[in-house]
Amino acid sequence: MSPQVPAAPRPFAESFEETPMLVAVLTYMGYGVLTVFGYLRDFLRHWKIERCHIGREKEEQTGFVPLYQDFENFYTRNLYIRIRDNWNRPICSVPGAKMDLMERTSRDYNWTFDYTGRVVRDVINLGSYNYLGFAENTGPCADAASEVAAKYGVGVASTRQEIGNLDRHEEMEKLVAEFLGVESAMAFGMGFATNSMNIPALAGKGCLILSDELNHASLVLGTRLSGSTIRVFKHNNMQSLEKLLREAIVHGQPRTHRPWKKILIVVEGIYSMEGSVVRLPEVIALKKRYRAYLYLDEAHSIGALGPRGRGVVDYFGLDPCDVDVMMGTFTKSFGAAGGYIAGKRELIEYLRSHSHSAVYATSMSPPVVEQIITSMKCIMGEDGTKIGLERVQQLAVNTVYFRKRLRDMGFIIYGNQDSPVVPMMLYMPAKIGAFGREMLKRNIGVVVVGFPATPIIESRARFCLSAAHTRDVLDRALSVISEVGDLLQLKYFRHKIQPARPAARDAYEDVDN
Repeated sequence: MSPQVPAAPRPFAESFEETPMLVAVLTYMGYGVLTVFGYLRDFLRHWKIERCHIGREKEEQTGFVPLYQDFENFYTRNLYIRIRDNWNRPICSVPGAKMDLMERTSRDYNWTFDYTGRVVRDVINLGSYNYLGFAENTGPCADAASEVAAKYGVGVASTRQEIGNLDRHEEMEKLVAEFLGVESAMAFGMGFATNSMNIPALAGKGCLILSDELNHASLVLGTRLSGSTIRVFKHNNMQSLEKLLREAIVHGQPRTHRPWKKILIVVEGIYSMEGSVVRLPEVIALKKRYRAYLYLDEAHSIGALGPRGRGVVDYFGLDPCDVDVMMGTFTKSFGAAGGYIAGKRELIEYLRSHSHSAVYATSMSPPVVEQIITSMKCIMGEDGTKIGLERVQQLAVNTVYFRKRLRDMGFIIYGNQDSPVVPMMLYMPAKIGAFGREMLKRNIGVVVVGFPATPIIESRARFCLSAAHTRDVLDRALSVISEVGDLLQLKYFRHKIQPARPAARDAYEDVDN
């Protein structure tokens, strides 16, 4: 009998169209050609016919244990380097709806870069995780952070357990707990370390971790460091998850068949490469049925989902107490840095003395803490305005509008209809670099992603929407995307394209202000 789950407030619509056969074949051929030429160039480098720029052992170190794994860097030196100009672009402004980029050139095919001294101004920013537009240098957040910097300084120079625990840290954690609707919370200076250092404190030998196959690298690292047994279930597939849960209960630990000390389900709110939203009501129903624990990573969903911006729990209208460990970051919707763990008071008190990132890491910078406090109060309406709620609603409207327009143009896009992370499929390796370059020529900055960050035949451009994007900015970006899509023949959508309709502006209009 299937577990009962509450209905979502809006239809749960996600799309993942299968790669067209011809495109898949051409993509494999493209990678095949690049691999063949990669081996040829490695041969020429070995015999010093072609200059080698990669990190390698010096001649006098022959016979030493190799510091660099040569074969493992094959992809980096032969494929990634060819299109490296699409990444690590230095910006010299606030990463808002528009940004300024430092122009650079390369004379050795992207091995090194030279800066021209010219600044490319007013580049439309479709790559930053600035979902609510709080990454800004004016306004209440910037003013509050500036005042705190003048009073407390920039660095704390100590850990929280020693003399680095400020009153602002305490206020921030109380506010986070109130925002999430849980008993307690604690903050960390780095979002990646929030996962990688806290999961080992929660699970260990004799424990079982069930991890979604598309979980972020920080979650993967944390589960591996824990020493727990790891089982991977298919992305957002509840049948796959339930099968693993049932087998875990029936068979227990390998060899001894003793019951698992703990079963921990690890999922994300929004998956940053797919734009999909976790099926949280079903996951909670399964974890209750099999008496497992749930670890929810809301790095991309907190602030960006839900009628009140409280994340995926708010999006589905669920009880926060049904999630055992709530994790999130301040680096995206709040325009700051660091991460948090929230839940029951006993959990947080345990982590304060057992988490490596809590015991050994330096405290968060006071201006960063104040940025978090001010932006969170703005979302909650505790600043006396409705600006935060308006930004949450504007992000929802921008997301629906942008996704619909892309699909109507004929592009294949992945993910949930309400996800501000919008992957647009490119597929072929040559089109990864071409799309990024052509977009920048037209003054639009985008993020392109390929293997090994994605499956080999599913390279994509990943757009991140913001409440700071106006309709004019989005229309300009969509026009350029359509133009470049025609140039590079990226409109792979095979179904009948419906006429464009105005986006629904009342996505969260029924919220009680």
